[in-house]
Amino acid sequence: MTTGDHESAARTASAARPARLASFAIFSALSADSLAALAEGMREQRWGAGRLIFSRGDAGDHMFAILTGRIRLALSNARGREIVLRTLGPGDILGEMSLIDGEPRSADATAAEDTTCLVLTRARFEAVASQRPDVGMAMARHLSTHLRRTNFQMESIALYDLQTRLVRFLLHTLAHTPGTGTGRQQRLTLGVNQTDVSAILGASRPKISQAFQALIAAGAIQRDGGDVICDVQALTALAEGDID
Repeated sequence: MTTGDHESAARTASAARPARLASFAIFSALSADSLAALAEGMREQRWGAGRLIFSRGDAGDHMFAILTGRIRLALSNARGREIVLRTLGPGDILGEMSLIDGEPRSADATAAEDTTCLVLTRARFEAVASQRPDVGMAMARHLSTHLRRTNFQMESIALYDLQTRLVRFLLHTLAHTPGTGTGRQQRLTLGVNQTDVSAILGASRPKISQAFQALIAAGAIQRDGGDVICDVQALTALAEGDID
């Protein structure tokens, strides 16, 4: 490819960025001018599977908007014990808190598979947000949603038995990553394995496996390869388990 071809491809990619940004929930309500202003200061970056994107405690001055692949957010201690906070995929963002407070990263982020992101610096975000109030409001709404999800996860771990935590996890994931299907049967691609689910729900992998098997026996779910076929009505009926 010639230098001219590279420059043409770069211009095409740059022109497409506002539309790509609009596909992210956090940016979907922004005006065309705000999208263009943000996109102008963004770059594309890639990581191979298993590559560390950032570590807890690293300086944070940019946000990532995932185009392809998956990123695993986790916390670990000196003994190697790990808690998976979330696994993020296309349409999700991470590192957004650093755009607001400039504080160090609060978790480890690793590419679970080959991953491509758009990267937005704090300086660019502040420059655009200071001129365009809709950008700041979009971030405020996003952070509010993020806090509600965190509260949901904490509530599930603290108040419900393991099977109910798994049911609530499946319903919550369906609500934010709609499955395919009609009526009460919905196909859900979790994007995480049982080890990750066990870390998210605060239980051992064997116990998570038992909880999955119990839901299968109850007719609430079926396994189809890496997908879960969810009977939404049955799961909803099980969602309000006994509080410990």
